Amino acid sequence: MAISAAAQAPPSPPAQAPASVTLFSNVRIFDGKSGELSAPSHVLVRGNKIEKISASPIPTDRRGDTVLIDGGGRTLMPGLIDAHVHLMLESVPLQVALMSEINYLSLVAGKAAEKQLLRGFTTVRDMGGASFALKRAIDEGVIPGPRIYPSGATISQTSGHGDFRLPPLVPRERGAPLTYPESTGMTAIADGVDEVLLRTRENLMRGATQIKVMAGGGVSSNYDPLDVTQYTLEEMQAAVRAAENWGTYVSVHAYTPHAIQLAIQAGVKCIEHGQLVDEETAKLMAAKGIWWSLQPFLDDPDATRFKEGSPNHLKQLMVTRGTDRAYELAKKHKIQTAFGTDTLFDAKLAPRQGAQLTKLTRWYQPAEILKMATSDNASLLATCGLRNPYPGKLGVVEEGALADLLLVDGDPIIDIKLVEDPEKNFLVIMKDGKVYKNALRP
Repeated sequence: MAISAAAQAPPSPPAQAPASVTLFSNVRIFDGKSGELSAPSHVLVRGNKIEKISASPIPTDRRGDTVLIDGGGRTLMPGLIDAHVHLMLESVPLQVALMSEINYLSLVAGKAAEKQLLRGFTTVRDMGGASFALKRAIDEGVIPGPRIYPSGATISQTSGHGDFRLPPLVPRERGAPLTYPESTGMTAIADGVDEVLLRTRENLMRGATQIKVMAGGGVSSNYDPLDVTQYTLEEMQAAVRAAENWGTYVSVHAYTPHAIQLAIQAGVKCIEHGQLVDEETAKLMAAKGIWWSLQPFLDDPDATRFKEGSPNHLKQLMVTRGTDRAYELAKKHKIQTAFGTDTLFDAKLAPRQGAQLTKLTRWYQPAEILKMATSDNASLLATCGLRNPYPGKLGVVEEGALADLLLVDGDPIIDIKLVEDPEKNFLVIMKDGKVYKNALRP
């Protein structure tokens, strides 16, 4: 029996649904770079990208699912970017983080991620913690949240800033079982070149976009005075080589000149914190094109409360007293500077993400601050090269860029404190072309 040509042909693939369309009309644009808003404009989003920006009305198809948003002269700007978060750890106390099941921490982190998105932070760089599964759930649309650039487990030497073991757990024999924070991917204690290579490669295997190494003493950790330098040059170089072989970079936790200089010598591309830097080191950072991910740590009500006079409290005071000088040196030497919050173990501080950003008015003009939290931070994220999980332009409002957008009820260049109350002032929040909040919807 002959089979017809039609019967032999493979079935046609199912027709794809047309890309979603959103039209913002009558908006003034902060494009992520300029120091002033545009004239009244119109912005067409198709799918997950900005297709067209025009001073004239943009004709578009009037399908039933086309979203029309009349901005009424309000400000359209890029979604905010936080370059230093810990989504798995921001909203739980330290003891809860150390003693809770990873499933519980993941559920809490899922809610924290949704809240970050609704605060207008559409992208974050996670600088330590087991956020790979959280990122996957957000990317697959299981839960709402920002884009995540994950580091995976922080890599720390014994007695370093990532070592939160109790004293009875040392000495640890070679080959002994991992501690619970290590086995869940929150941190990795690695000593010697071989162990640093192993833990770095494990993070890269799981999808790290950059590697986080602890290069000096920290405030919240108990075994490392602030002045100590952590890791030898050879150990640090091992992490850098492994990351560079993967096309990405290492960022380090460090406060002091010696720790920062050693990290730069090893090939590190970004310094987290650095509040105790000196002029010589700042000049070196500028000359080498190093990124400086700074946080506005101040001795104010937002500071983590350690017991008065405790070693942690004294270390914290050293850091906060160095913050003014750090920002002054960053500006003086024109160092590439990123904004991050680094909220840890504090559910009350987490909602003040926008307020942390506005603290930068102590050193910068509002337009400079908004640029730092959008296009500048996006440039830092792009340093991960081909490991970028979200190829495309972030942090800008321009044709072809990814559609992460905020419609602000007012002009944040004139009144940057608008970002402190996102529930009231961010009327529309869009990420990847999808509207997650629309307070103008009738």
